[in-house]
Amino acid sequence: MATEESANPKPVVTEDAISIHNFSEKILEQVVHFHVMKMKDCFFLWVGATPNLSNLAVAMCSKFDSVPLSTLVLGDTSDTTSNSLAQRLAKKTKKQVFVSHNIPITETNLALLIENRIKKEMELLPDKF
Repeated sequence: MATEESANPKPVVTEDAISIHNFSEKILEQVVHFHVMKMKDCFFLWVGATPNLSNLAVAMCSKFDSVPLSTLVLGDTSDTTSNSLAQRLAKKTKKQVFVSHNIPITETNLALLIENRIKKEMELLPDKF
């Protein structure tokens, strides 16, 4: 006969587990949502106002170059926002970084303000990245 404890085991959280962190911010009169999925030695960052995945870039550090390697996996190759952000975050964290940036850049400051908000969250909650 199983005891109540063994019948309903609690999940064990390990370092290899995937953790999810969401936050939002109003930037230049637009609500921007951020979704972070942390995995072992890497993380996925989605940035957007509406639920879509129009592009995806990945970047990682290399011992052969000081600039992280990056490529666009999905989306318009003329939009380098996801690629650039993935490179900067990979350099900062020394992790493999997947980025999907789905905010049209209508103002020159918008991309910088979004990146600053991400860096602020990384400083406040480094364990989420």
